[in-house]
Amino acid sequence: MNGEPEPGPPPGHLAEASAVSADSEPAGQVGRATVAAEAPDADAARAKERTVGKPVTPRTRSGSGGRPRRPSLGGGAPAQERELGAQGRQTVRRLLEAGLAEFDERGFQAVRVDDVVRRAKTSHGTFYLYFANKDDLFKTLLRDALHDMEIITGEFPVVTRNEAGRAALRDWIRRFCDTYAAHATVIRILSQAELVGEEVWGDGLQLLFRLAEAITQGMTASNRGAAGAPGSDPGQAELHEHAELTAVACLMMLERVNYLLSVEVRLPREEMVDRLSAIIFAAFNTA
Repeated sequence: MNGEPEPGPPPGHLAEASAVSADSEPAGQVGRATVAAEAPDADAARAKERTVGKPVTPRTRSGSGGRPRRPSLGGGAPAQERELGAQGRQTVRRLLEAGLAEFDERGFQAVRVDDVVRRAKTSHGTFYLYFANKDDLFKTLLRDALHDMEIITGEFPVVTRNEAGRAALRDWIRRFCDTYAAHATVIRILSQAELVGEEVWGDGLQLLFRLAEAITQGMTASNRGAAGAPGSDPGQAELHEHAELTAVACLMMLERVNYLLSVEVRLPREEMVDRLSAIIFAAFNTA
């Protein structure tokens, strides 16, 4: 991130975490037993039951809207170095939800680790067991967002020039909107290039181009033959020649509409899905 990164755990914080008392965490959450259980030398029997970075229950986005969220892929840099048990994964989810809510309410720059641990009702020592600092927590949220956007990118359909193609496109746009809404806070921060480092920004930019490529392929796959057939409209061939630019323009429109929806601008969501579908379909099928 630009500027000085937030410092890691002060000396003694990891020692503090190992001595966290059970009553310093909510019932059933991380305490002395949890930290001991998450240590690398935990007994083999429990280790067999662990699944790295795959929580057993879904999360719900904190803050406004209560939008659904997929369980996290795992914690930050410290957590990636070891397997997490059920309580460890639960603690990671709680910290991520707290961080997401703080970023949503305050913006990235204003949030401190103090704010996250206070909202999560946990200790600094526990935080640093799973995340190196605030930037590491944000990168974990971003990793989850990019994972889900990769999935939706791979699901872009082949859009035929008939009602079935139009319906397939509309269904994909609705699912894109759902995915965007689930990660809207992170995507908004990512779009503010001055707040994030080049590596983070680059990951998002690469995904953008992959999505534009998927749209190009899906929207032109069924029409390539028609564009070169005898008697076809020359304008259609020219359209396909510039299909990637058309896809980028459509994608930018799709992203901006979802951005407005994410900041609670009063737009009729389903009607916007209909209009976006019609515009993108027409952009690739003007002949």
